[in-house]
Amino acid sequence: MNDFLSLFPLLIICSGGILLMLLSAFEKVKLENAPLLSMGIFGAAFVMQLLAAGIPETTLYGKAFNGMLVSNSFTHAASLIIIGCGFFTSMSCHTYFRQNNPCTMEFYSILFFAAFGMLLLTLSRELITTFISLEIMSLAIYILVGYDRKRVTSTEALLKYLLLGAFAGAFFTMGSALIYGGTGSTKFYEIGVFISTHSAATPLLIGGTFFIFIAFLFKVAAFPFHAWVIDVYDGAATPVTGFMATALKAAIFTVFANFLALNGALQKEWVDFLFYIALFTMFGGNLIAIGQANIKRMLAASGIVHSGYLLIGLVAISTESFTGSVIAYYLAAYAVGTLGIFAALSYLGGKGEKRMSFDDFKGLAKVRPYSAAAIAVFLLSMAGIPPTAGFMGKFYIITSAISAGQMALAVFAVVSSILSMWYYLRLIIIMYFHEAEDNFEIERSLFAPACTFFLVFCVFAIGLYPIVV
Repeated sequence: MNDFLSLFPLLIICSGGILLMLLSAFEKVKLENAPLLSMGIFGAAFVMQLLAAGIPETTLYGKAFNGMLVSNSFTHAASLIIIGCGFFTSMSCHTYFRQNNPCTMEFYSILFFAAFGMLLLTLSRELITTFISLEIMSLAIYILVGYDRKRVTSTEALLKYLLLGAFAGAFFTMGSALIYGGTGSTKFYEIGVFISTHSAATPLLIGGTFFIFIAFLFKVAAFPFHAWVIDVYDGAATPVTGFMATALKAAIFTVFANFLALNGALQKEWVDFLFYIALFTMFGGNLIAIGQANIKRMLAASGIVHSGYLLIGLVAISTESFTGSVIAYYLAAYAVGTLGIFAALSYLGGKGEKRMSFDDFKGLAKVRPYSAAAIAVFLLSMAGIPPTAGFMGKFYIITSAISAGQMALAVFAVVSSILSMWYYLRLIIIMYFHEAEDNFEIERSLFAPACTFFLVFCVFAIGLYPIVV
């Protein structure tokens, strides 16, 4: 029963995608109902995932799936984040597509298939299953990015993401083949046993792990595989960008952490490598973000920085008592802040996303004070200002680094956080200390604004929720 309950949210999401795909064939079904149905399905999956959250670690249908899927507290938390991202993205889409080029029912179906791949990825404990999950997620995201075929930037974003994503998939496949050749298995548990009895420094294992790391680092836009993220985030529809920036990152970092934690010797072998990747990712992302004049491109660059903080969590994990609580907490804190600001941009951006530069938001606080206040809260959370969730997330990441003996990395994280205030506070200053040049007329819809203000509540609620590091 526990196995079924843990797998039930995944089945709900998959069934939701199939249902919406079938409904798209009926002309009587109105497109306006698609986001409402999507919200209902995501909401049901979220409730079922909450019910499954108390179930201890279990191998799901061990005989049928041969140990390929494992559910524990970390995967429950990551699944809740992914499903929540899908719910709030559906809310944002309802408003966004009322004032932009209309989508179709298939759009929401593909959104569900992307979420299905992400959920399956969090449960995966075997390399072939991980690859299949990765491709299900990636193919759906490619379609969502390039869904508006009449928009040049959207088509360009799809082309770049598809070509580079194919290389990432090839690296993962090669890495899996090398690890299988070196250990005789693709299961995480058996690979861990092999490392315990032999070594993590065998040539095939080193090469295979390196290729798999390249695939993961590309997906989370870490240095030096971050170049694609600016144009892809800018070209995708605003709600899609928010979904990519949050749910995709949660799925990849979950499987990344599970793979790295399969044996302490493997994690120790790659600590120095991840140390420098985290360092360059944080400061490289800051340098890119500082020079941006477009808000979506700035948020894309800041997402690189947040990937750097999460990489610190991977450097600091204890494989003997790994719970993933610090990484899951940071993912939740990052998700509510990022989804919130993209939800606000979904309705403030206007038709054709005409308001996306910093200057477009001059004097927003004088015309729409509540929206400006909400955006300010999200920016302060991402900057790590108390008492927001972002502050607590960075606090837990930094303290975990100190506990792991990575004092230098903790100091660099603090410096990086201070640098990031430049571009976060810049938008707040523009909204509050300039005269309005626009009346910010928008299509009337309660969904995206309601999503924005509920996420403001989540920013403070998560910030007040303590975890055990």
